[in-house]
Amino acid sequence: MTLPVIKTPRTRLTVLTPERADLMLDFYLRNREHLRVWEPARDESFYTLDHWRQRLRDGYSQFFDGSALQLVALDPKGERVLATCNFTHIMMGMFKACHLGYAIDKEHEGQGLMQEVVAAGIEHLFCEMGLHRIMASYMPANERSGALLARLGFEREGYARDYLMINGRWEDHILTALINPAV
Repeated sequence: MTLPVIKTPRTRLTVLTPERADLMLDFYLRNREHLRVWEPARDESFYTLDHWRQRLRDGYSQFFDGSALQLVALDPKGERVLATCNFTHIMMGMFKACHLGYAIDKEHEGQGLMQEVVAAGIEHLFCEMGLHRIMASYMPANERSGALLARLGFEREGYARDYLMINGRWEDHILTALINPAV
């Protein structure tokens, strides 16, 4: 099995190897404040090269065991991470589903890039892996994320109180899912 390389008009999506941990560290350092309100609280070790080497080792292993596909959207030269698009908790068998999470660089927000990246990732999961369902959740205050998921065809399935610990507090989430029309 080889690492995927999914081309979009403005990016190249792939799984980063641990040797490229500097790219992830750079992304999170540049976007530390931008992502703070939407992600779990991070301690200082999160912002180290050692952390990202280990995290990419884990993601690399998860790709090969089929439990996750953690994609990064690189600029056309492959020198900078513009966004992340993670498909985790991949379950096959009779469920054939996963969870979706994503983040975008503050400099590229509002330009349609996240939709381009997530749509390409979804197509790969549906066409190449044969998944039936992709689930995503978002905080009600994150209207941009809700609008993105709606544009991609995700449908609301429920509302979960105190669903995830985000930035140090339990946050409600709207639960959505997208069904593969071809399966």
